[in-house]
Amino acid sequence: MEYTVKALAELSGVTPRTLRWYDSLGLLRPCRTTEAGYRIYGRPEVDRLQQILFYRELGFSLEQIGAVLDAPEFDRQKALQSHLSALKKRRERLDGLILTVEQTIREAKGEITMTDREKFAAFQKQAVEKNEKMYGKEVRSKYGDRAVDESNAAFLSMGEEEHADWERLGEEIRFALAAAVRAGEDPAGVEGQRIAALHARWLCFGGRKYDPEKHAGIAELYVSDERFTAYYDREVPGCARFLRDAVESYVRSR
Repeated sequence: MEYTVKALAELSGVTPRTLRWYDSLGLLRPCRTTEAGYRIYGRPEVDRLQQILFYRELGFSLEQIGAVLDAPEFDRQKALQSHLSALKKRRERLDGLILTVEQTIREAKGEITMTDREKFAAFQKQAVEKNEKMYGKEVRSKYGDRAVDESNAAFLSMGEEEHADWERLGEEIRFALAAAVRAGEDPAGVEGQRIAALHARWLCFGGRKYDPEKHAGIAELYVSDERFTAYYDREVPGCARFLRDAVESYVRSR
C-alpha cells in the first residue's frame, strides 16, 4: 500500500511538516514523487519511519538515527529485538516508580507504613542501571559478572541512612583530592594514604569485602577511562591520577 504525506502522517501520528523535514534531511525520502509533486511512500518507507520513531522514543538524535539506519550492517530484526529489550527495561523502571508513588500515597493516608528502604528502592535501582549502562561493559570484562552482580546487590541493599553516608563519603573524597592536588601533596604521603583509605572504605559500603587487587584495578580505570577521569578531574585536573597513585601505594603497603 502507498501513502501520501497526509495519509502517512495520519497513520503514524507525526505531522506532515515533520515528514517533509525528514525528507529534506535525507532521513526518510519518498519512494517516488508524482507529476503533481506529491510525495508517495511505500512499505519500505513505512517500516523505516517506524524505526525512526522507535529510536526517537529511546532518545537518539536524528543524526544518530540516520547513521544507524544507513549502516551497511543494519539488521531490522536485531534492531527490533533491541528496541523491545530497551522498552521492557523502561517499563520496569516506570513500574517501580509507579509502585513507589502508590505506596507513598497509601502511607500518606495512613493505610500502610513504608520502610526507608522501600521509599528509595526504585531510585537506587535506576542508579544501578545508569551505572551499568555507562561502565558495565568495562567493569564486567575486568572483574566478571559475579563480582559486578554482587556489587550491585550490595548497593541495592543499603538503607537510606547508609546510602546518605556513602554519598557524603564520596563527596569528602572528591573534596580531599582537589585540596591535595592543589597543595602538591605526595600520593604516597600521609594525606594521599588517608584519601586512599577513605576510598577503600567507600568501596566496602553495603557489606562488601575489601579486595586490594580490585581496589587497585578500579583506581586504574580512573585514568584509563576518560569518563572516570572527567568525573574526578571536573574541578581540578590531576585528581584521578592522584587517586590512582595513592591507591597503588596503599595496596602495596598492606
